[in-house]
Amino acid sequence: MQAKAVARTVRIAPRKVRLVVDLIRGKQIGEAVAILNHTPRSASPVIEKVLKSAVANAEHNYDMDINNLVITEAYVNEGPTLKRFRPRAMGRASAINKRTSHVTIVVSEKKEG
Repeated sequence: MQAKAVARTVRIAPRKVRLVVDLIRGKQIGEAVAILNHTPRSASPVIEKVLKSAVANAEHNYDMDINNLVITEAYVNEGPTLKRFRPRAMGRASAINKRTSHVTIVVSEKKEG
């Protein structure tokens, strides 16, 4: 049984979020939360919120035991990009892409044995 949580259009670039998600993939919930609390990156609170949501979904919707949960999947996809322009010298303009992310975390109970 798997429980999933998704945060869509988070205003942080996917490349930056992936650095934090890679730290917690495959870990137990308690360990993952500890890692996120001690990681000084702007994506950490967002990922922690998604992780807690996935755990709550597992407990409430599927009656899973929180102590046995493991992060089986954690990935970040690119969301819509906000396109902005910055004025430059001699009447030119350069593009600024403000990227967004879709963060997905899947948790499931680990196998006993």
